[in-house]
Amino acid sequence: MNQTVYDVIVVGGGPSGATAAHELALNGASVLLLERAFRIKPCGGAIPPAMIEEFDIPDHLLVAKIRSARMISPSSQCVDMPITNSYVGMVDREHFDPWLRQRAVAAGAEQLIGSFKSFKHRNDGLIEVTFQNKQDSKSTLQTRCCRALVGADGARSRVAQQALGKVADVPWVMAYHEILESPAQNNAFYQSDRCDVWYQGALSPDFYAWIFPHGPSISVGMGSADRSFSSTESVQRLRQMTGLAEQPILRREGAPIPMKTMRRWDDGRGVIVCGDAAGVVAPASGEGIYYAMYCGRLTAQCVSEYLCSQDPRALRQARRTFMRQHGRVFWILGILQRFWYGSDKRREKFVKMCRDADVQRLTWESYTRKKLVRHDPLAHIRVFFKDLAELAGLGRA
Repeated sequence: MNQTVYDVIVVGGGPSGATAAHELALNGASVLLLERAFRIKPCGGAIPPAMIEEFDIPDHLLVAKIRSARMISPSSQCVDMPITNSYVGMVDREHFDPWLRQRAVAAGAEQLIGSFKSFKHRNDGLIEVTFQNKQDSKSTLQTRCCRALVGADGARSRVAQQALGKVADVPWVMAYHEILESPAQNNAFYQSDRCDVWYQGALSPDFYAWIFPHGPSISVGMGSADRSFSSTESVQRLRQMTGLAEQPILRREGAPIPMKTMRRWDDGRGVIVCGDAAGVVAPASGEGIYYAMYCGRLTAQCVSEYLCSQDPRALRQARRTFMRQHGRVFWILGILQRFWYGSDKRREKFVKMCRDADVQRLTWESYTRKKLVRHDPLAHIRVFFKDLAELAGLGRA
């Protein structure tokens, strides 16, 4: 057994794990970042300006800047939502995630290619982590010890399943996308500075499909919790509908995306999960990069406190702070998804609501700032009553 004892082992090198490793290393902790295989997660790649500022994301990582979104209803009615005085940044996870991991290494974290298998709490207070070391051709089973373990290994996390049991069993959707070469020029179904979101049951019975520009490439994908629904056929259908059927495919990716925040993130003994492993993906939108990185930062802060105090109660604060900041937004988006995504009739009304100027302004202000907009309560009241009118079927056709 390797006798090296790390302060923290972080399992998973996506945005949340890499952020946690980076900030723990900056705080002086010895960190081992255990990354399975540098797999690229299916992701639209949208990040808000608030995240770019908070996490010092350099401009060269932005492959596109989105100035509007187009919502397409089941009857193919289009509603354009321009972004006033701001933008949405787009990143390609193929390049974004490695940059985050390298930043963690530059801060002092050690990176190792390995697949997590299990952990156990030892009598001496340390946590023993077993993993398949893929750093060399032998791919041997090895162990390392740590004082705290962070599980950032995605939806259906192995760390969460072992540490938290049934708490880790949260609903999820399967996301699938194809990365294509960008069309040579803009057309009716593609613009290099616009995200297109398709709310049609034929493309997703309970979520949505999308076309997101990534500069030289585009992401064409969908998500659904319906295991019987074919994601590949849906994307093929969308490509046919939009004239993208002949665009060369650069890569295909699929993965589960959690749709509910877990009610507990730590086991009370030095193990905590973050990012997708904790379920911090926004319902309705499926947005996860910002929330994953914010969660990783909170986790790093609480683990640092735990290392100093050895009081496992310090780990609880990560979830409390996250839910205090974003729980209300997640609750509202969860209601939106459960109701408006339930049928094409409701999706039609939902897209129609997106024409409303108050809805558009509050949506973009909340998204780009990453907080509910509170300075205009009358706008919120107007949106609330318009929403009630649509629910009651009183909205004009």
